[in-house]
Amino acid sequence: MTPGAREPVRAPAPRPRTLRPWRLLPTPTGTPFTFGYAVVLCLTSLITAYADPALVHALLQGSSTDVAHLVRTPELVLIGSALWVAGGVTSPFAIAFVLALTALERRIGALCAAGVFLLGHVLATLATEVPVGVAVLAGHLPDSSLHRLDYGVSFGVAAGIGALAGLLPLWLRLPLLAGFGWMLLEDLLAFADPMTNWGHLIALAVGIATWPVARRWYAARLARAGV
Repeated sequence: MTPGAREPVRAPAPRPRTLRPWRLLPTPTGTPFTFGYAVVLCLTSLITAYADPALVHALLQGSSTDVAHLVRTPELVLIGSALWVAGGVTSPFAIAFVLALTALERRIGALCAAGVFLLGHVLATLATEVPVGVAVLAGHLPDSSLHRLDYGVSFGVAAGIGALAGLLPLWLRLPLLAGFGWMLLEDLLAFADPMTNWGHLIALAVGIATWPVARRWYAARLARAGV
């Protein structure tokens, strides 16, 4: 090096990406929507597990998004039905709620994640219950179908998984959609609860339909973070 010459400034080497498994779980500050919602679901699951069965049945029946309730108090039951987890906190959809909604909220923010969840919950509910009401009016189903017990977070979770898939790299997106979609198809073919099973597929399609706007939200969030 000649006298007086400056040594070239070298850019700092990029730090290796470290695994942070705790980011898979919701936190009060990082994912307030998912964290707060998970706390509510834990509380309602405790009620279903330990409260008097007659009280639990009355609460679930009063929160059900059946046709009779949707006609009388749509806003109340659409919100109330999403406060319960069918099968409790150890059910597959409860676990999927925590993992999928946490990942989605970290990418698009609390309000947007809540919007995707609510959109899937509402649209899939209406898409499955409105045909029941029409069929009863046409005489193809008995009047008892108007009081079908319907509650849980599974429609919103399915929409969240669908939206999340669009924000993942292709090598993760395809297995997620294939695995979850195949699980939903198997449930539908089993014909144990076809109305709910169709609702899951509809909610997944709703989530996939949000890809363009979800990707814009994700890009805007990255831009604000300077990434």
